[in-house]
Amino acid sequence: MSLEVRLEGLTVGYGAAPVLERTDLVFPAGSFTALLGPSGCGKSTVLNTVAGFVRPASGRVTAGSVPVEGPGPERGVVFQHYALFPWRTARGNVEFALKRLGLSRRERRERALAALAEVGLADGAHKYPAQLSGGMQQRVALARALAAEPEVLLMDEPFGALDALTRGRMQDLLRELWRRSGTTVVFVTHDIDEALALAGRVVVLGASPGRVLADHPVPPGPPDPDLRALIARHLTTT
Repeated sequence: MSLEVRLEGLTVGYGAAPVLERTDLVFPAGSFTALLGPSGCGKSTVLNTVAGFVRPASGRVTAGSVPVEGPGPERGVVFQHYALFPWRTARGNVEFALKRLGLSRRERRERALAALAEVGLADGAHKYPAQLSGGMQQRVALARALAAEPEVLLMDEPFGALDALTRGRMQDLLRELWRRSGTTVVFVTHDIDEALALAGRVVVLGASPGRVLADHPVPPGPPDPDLRALIARHLTTT
């Protein structure tokens, strides 16, 4: 399942200056959108506002026509830093995130094991974070988000700290998981190639304050070099 997410006249500020100003965006249900832009343009602010971690100064955010007023299980979040509990196993980290859903211990265990299997970590469920590579830890973080069966998946540069080979594998995994689940995905990245490889749409944000500079559909098939060059030009003008 998936939800449509809408930003309507969204302004968010930290202190006196707005980080994001009067932004309107729609993320259709089941879509995969990449947000690109320089540091400070409001990419993470968009995600944190949709997640319910940040309240807007004005405007509103809705998920499935319901106003977002705080975090909710229908909106899963994956950060660049794994934020795993080092004293819990991979399964324990995923189970802990499910406690808020009011599931029984058996249901939490079954969901955690199923989610770890989905990300290719069935054999690592008993291992602690220190026993896992960076890519494996990010798989645990992804499993933790997926186990709650979110209808919107918010990803803030989740593969930015990984080496190139592991990053490519995680991109392939995410693409396949999205195709199977149909979840609405909003993916923040600094990497144009990553955006074009994963998303069906690229939104470019500019800074001071944050606003939408460009909104491009990504055609299926191999990355379009002309589109890549156009997006690169947008980024150099921010």
